[in-house]
Amino acid sequence: MLTPAELVGLIEAVAKGDQAAFERLYVATRAKLYGVVLRILRRQDLAEEVIQETYVKIWNSAARFDPALSSPITWMASIARNRAIDIVRKKSEVSIEEEPQAMEVAAESPDPLARREMTEELKRLLECIGRLEPDRQRLVLLAYYNGWSREQLAEKFAAPVNTVKTWLRRSMLDIRECLGL
Repeated sequence: MLTPAELVGLIEAVAKGDQAAFERLYVATRAKLYGVVLRILRRQDLAEEVIQETYVKIWNSAARFDPALSSPITWMASIARNRAIDIVRKKSEVSIEEEPQAMEVAAESPDPLARREMTEELKRLLECIGRLEPDRQRLVLLAYYNGWSREQLAEKFAAPVNTVKTWLRRSMLDIRECLGL
């Protein structure tokens, strides 16, 4: 995987219409973004479609990327994650209640793609999440990994929405501190 600085350089080149830079960016980040999308959608066909849409948006939005606001991979993963969540919310053929396993936390052992993509950065992040209380771990994973709304979390944890917001904020502050951000 390329360094964040190299990814920033590629995104800057993409913003200028550099197709070779876009191809390098795609090759360097596709597996990671695909893993994010596949975890949310649980369907390869939909995940591949979302990945295509994600890279079109990255191509069109590269000039608006600001490295002072987020890392390149975080920015790209947010685009992919948001699009995947939109699809989950719009899926009318199956509701969340009919397919509850789609919204549960990932299995204990990662799939082969996830194992291959587990970078040092991801290992550090998982270590920091692991330091949270078990309920807070689950809350963070359901919110940011599975895309649950605060209202869904409030219902799941039998707490007011504002309390869930506070728990999420404090948990994220703890994670950021652990990561040294």
